[in-house]
Amino acid sequence: MKQKAYFPFTAIVGQEKMKRALILNLINPALGGVLIKGEKGTAKSTAVRALTQVMPERREVRDCQFSCDPDDKSCQCDDCREKEEHEIVMRRMRVVDLPVSATEDRVVGTLDIEKALTTGEKHFEPGILAEANRNILYIDEINLLDDHVVDVILDSAAMGVNNVEREGVSFSHPARFVLVGTMNPEEGDLRPQLLDRFGLVADIRGETDIEMRTEVVKRCLEYESDPDKFLEKWQPEQDKLCRRISKAHELLGKVTCSDDILRLAAEISVSLGVDGHRADIAMIKTAMTNAAYEGRISVVNDDMKLAAELVLPHRMRRKPFEEQRLDIDSVFEMIESRDVT
Repeated sequence: MKQKAYFPFTAIVGQEKMKRALILNLINPALGGVLIKGEKGTAKSTAVRALTQVMPERREVRDCQFSCDPDDKSCQCDDCREKEEHEIVMRRMRVVDLPVSATEDRVVGTLDIEKALTTGEKHFEPGILAEANRNILYIDEINLLDDHVVDVILDSAAMGVNNVEREGVSFSHPARFVLVGTMNPEEGDLRPQLLDRFGLVADIRGETDIEMRTEVVKRCLEYESDPDKFLEKWQPEQDKLCRRISKAHELLGKVTCSDDILRLAAEISVSLGVDGHRADIAMIKTAMTNAAYEGRISVVNDDMKLAAELVLPHRMRRKPFEEQRLDIDSVFEMIESRDVT
């Protein structure tokens, strides 16, 4: 049975902040992933799954269960690291789904303890984190996922390694992935400690502009009528975005950031009372990545503004039962006053 084509990413109407956050994480996986918060029916899941068609191809070791990068031994599994030469294949990044009902063993993988004790050989049954290495790990309704499982995932994302230990027997493998979570705030929120671990957060709502809502319906009906024809119609835009992402990835290493910009990020965080230093670091990384996406090698005001919108709202210090609020206009004024160009 032929799988139905995903709705084209470039055909999604509006939701520019969400789309930009996802694109920036494709360009620079070190941003720390993105959490998309929004009411039902706002194309959250559609946008994530649609990424598969705009992801550039990358080199990976053929038949490696961890999709290892043949050019980076520091991030390879033990088997790939021991080989002198690798057979290479070109593949796109994938979106790996993690069900809300997933257990810890299903996520991290399992070790055959009996075999290890009797034969001395380690037999590892890969979990979802193994499949997610160098790909996108997608968790829909992440706020409903068991807190312990979320902790395990975030720890692996931060370290880039998944460590499995059972009865004194341990196994490690690379686990570098882009974590994307979606949720409806009406169904409960994440703990502040977990929110802070996401590099970017995009709060989205349904479109209120009549023309845009009309266009949403029009494209939806056109897609459902003939998915293949609709995808063919949007393929030029899909290819254009894919090339732009590839070019930005190559340009990212050339983007520079002045000391004045670094100081600006610190001043913004201090003025808002943001805890820790993650906000400062994430703001700079996001601004630099956006500069690369726009084809520039230096950060400007608009890059810092976008970074502030995506990085700061979920990191605002708040008291119990107090709603998080960010006066983004005051932040923009700080940025404009420094005339970062």
